[in-house]
Amino acid sequence: MRLPLLLSCGLLALTACGGGKDEAAAPPPPEVGVIEAQPQTVPLNRDLVGRLSPYRSADVRARVPGVLLRRVYEEGSDVREGQVLFEIDPAPLQASLGVAQAQLAQAEATYANARTTADRARQLAPQKFVSQSDLDNAVATERSASAAVAAARANVRNADINLGYAKVTAPIAGRAGKQRVTEGALVGQGEATLLTTVDQLDPLFANFSIGSTELAQLRAATNVSLVGTGKATVQVVLPGDRVHEQPGTLDFSDTTVDPATGAVTMRALVPNPGQTLFPGSFVTLKVNMGELHEVFLVPQEAVLRDANGAFTRVVGADGNVERKNVTTSAAHEGRWIVTSGLAAGDKIIVSGVQKAKEGAPVQATPWQPAAAPGKPAQAPETPVDAAAEKSPEPAA
Repeated sequence: MRLPLLLSCGLLALTACGGGKDEAAAPPPPEVGVIEAQPQTVPLNRDLVGRLSPYRSADVRARVPGVLLRRVYEEGSDVREGQVLFEIDPAPLQASLGVAQAQLAQAEATYANARTTADRARQLAPQKFVSQSDLDNAVATERSASAAVAAARANVRNADINLGYAKVTAPIAGRAGKQRVTEGALVGQGEATLLTTVDQLDPLFANFSIGSTELAQLRAATNVSLVGTGKATVQVVLPGDRVHEQPGTLDFSDTTVDPATGAVTMRALVPNPGQTLFPGSFVTLKVNMGELHEVFLVPQEAVLRDANGAFTRVVGADGNVERKNVTTSAAHEGRWIVTSGLAAGDKIIVSGVQKAKEGAPVQATPWQPAAAPGKPAQAPETPVDAAAEKSPEPAA
């Protein structure tokens, strides 16, 4: 009787030990770092490619025919408005002015004679010493002579203007380019010969375009506030990710779509006080077109992608992992802008995403972002053994 009882007790003890081992082997839920989704308002930025162009560009041309004598300015230097840049041989123009002045003197003499004759006819006409026909002819001759004087004076003025064009001046203030025609060349024969170009480099225009479909979607979106011309800011990014120190402002937006590209042309005015920007350069433009409302900023490591698109994993109310498909628009300060798919208060898994299985429980803890690059992470404090720190007492 005692032997079977002892065997039964031993089996019960072994069964109890085996059950405890199974319970100890069950792993705890994995720990994940989460953030709570909160709707925010963020800037609506777009990275676009643009090209710089001068604020004003003027061609300097020879407006009168002649031989180019010399270049007065230094190529590539800044010139002021009205500064002399080139000189054309003035001798033929001076001769033309002299001819026009002589013709004016001749016309004035003819007019003086005609006026005297007409005055005499006016005095004799009441006494019937001259016929009415002779009076009319004298008055007509006087008027023709007066018109000839006016025409001769205009010719003198025109010849004087042409003589002034022998000194070719800068039409605007800016930077003068290289000389297009060398000294000794005949210019201005039949057409206004291009001599050089003057460009105003401060400020500059930044020309860019945006797709008409994207622009229409932004205008139709209910959570987007677009700013108009004169308020939208444009930041110029130079090669090497160098940012121009002064932002520009949008000053023109076309009202039509370019049929060749399907885009809307826009233009920004960019200050260039140090003239570090060069016209003709292709640059990256960060355009702030307004604000996005009721969106979520999610760390990039929390947004996953598969064949169905972008998604995040969140911790549900029951503590289990759930999948939520999301829509992202762009990146902002290292985080994705999520426009749909999330709700306020969702606990988004950021760290430990690979350990979180959909439908399985997890232990959620607040997520702490990693230290910034170049800044060493703070090492955790470790207890120091007091006996090790204590200096040994000298022997007695």
